[in-house]
Amino acid sequence: METVEQLENVMSFPTTEVVNAMSELEGDLLILGVGGKMGPTLAKLAKRAIDNSNQNKKVIGVSRFSTRGTNEELKKVGIETIICDLLEDDQLFKLPDTPNVIFMAGQKFGSSDNESLTWVMNTYLPGRVAQKYKNSKIIVFSTGNVYPFTMIANGGSRELGPVDPIGEYAQSCLGRERIFEHFSNQFDIPITIVRLNYAIDLRYGILLDVAQKVANQHPIDLTMGNVNVIWQGDANAIVLRTFSLCQSPPVILNLSGPETVSIRHLANHFGEIFNVLPIFELEESETSLLTNTSRCQKIFGYPQVNLDQMVEWVAHWVKINGMTLNKPTKFEIRNGRF
Repeated sequence: METVEQLENVMSFPTTEVVNAMSELEGDLLILGVGGKMGPTLAKLAKRAIDNSNQNKKVIGVSRFSTRGTNEELKKVGIETIICDLLEDDQLFKLPDTPNVIFMAGQKFGSSDNESLTWVMNTYLPGRVAQKYKNSKIIVFSTGNVYPFTMIANGGSRELGPVDPIGEYAQSCLGRERIFEHFSNQFDIPITIVRLNYAIDLRYGILLDVAQKVANQHPIDLTMGNVNVIWQGDANAIVLRTFSLCQSPPVILNLSGPETVSIRHLANHFGEIFNVLPIFELEESETSLLTNTSRCQKIFGYPQVNLDQMVEWVAHWVKINGMTLNKPTKFEIRNGRF
C-alpha cells in the first residue's frame, strides 16, 4: 500500500459476512466516540456494508471531532455526524435514539497525568450512556488490560478467567465493564463487551512501533516480550458482527490475533527487511499481557490478514515514510501508567 486512501479503502472493504450482519441489523447504527484511531474506518466499513445490502439505514458518528478533517471525511462518504461532548448531559441526552450503539469513547494516553478525567470518561460516562440507551443493543469497546499478566506458555487469559487490572487506566476500564454490566442487569440491556488488544494499522500500533525503532536504530525494550495483534480492518469487521451476541447479562469476547507474537522475533524480522541489526535492551519477562482468542475464532473464524502480511505492509510503509499518527502504543509499560 502506498497511500492513506488505499489503506482506508482496504480496511473499510466489507466481507460478505459483514454485509450479512449489517443487513440483519434492525434500524440505524450510532457510534459514540467515532473520532479516535479505529472509529472512522469502523464507521466507513459499516456504511459500505449497509450500502452493499441495499438497505436504508443510517450510520451516525458522534464525537468532539478534535482531530482536524475527520468530521468532513465521514460526511463525504454518507455518514451522518454529530459534534457532541458526551460528558455534557444536555448534549448526550439530545442524541437520537437508535436501536444499535457502539461505545468507543474512552481515555488512555495521558491517564497517569489526569487520573480524574480517565475515571470520568471510563466509568461515569458509561453509566450515563447506559441510561440514555437502555432500550438499545450496545457493543462496548474494552481492553485486555483488565487481565493480569500470564505465563507465556499458558496461551493468554480467557474470558471467564480472573481479572486483575494493573494501574488506574486498566482499573477504570474494568470499572467501565462493571458499570455497563450493572445497567444491563437493571434494564435488561443486550450488551457485548469486546476486550481488544492490540489493533494495528500502518499509521499506529505495536508493529509500527517496533519497525520504527529497528529502522532508526533505537533500542527495543524486551521486558514485555510477547504480545497479541490484529489488523484493524479485521477487528472492525468482527466488532460489527458481535451485535448477534448481545445479551443480558453482557457477553464478553476477547478480540485479537491468534498468535503469541515475540517482540524479539518481530524485531529480527524487520531487521532482515531493513538490512540492519535490531538493538535490544533488558530481557523478556516470564509473563506478558496476553489474551486467548480461541472463542472469537470459533465463532467468527480467523482474521483475514495474517501476521506476515501485516509485517510486510508495515515495513513497506516505514520505507516509504508513510503518514503516521505519532501515537506510540506504550505496549512495553508493565506498571499500568500510560
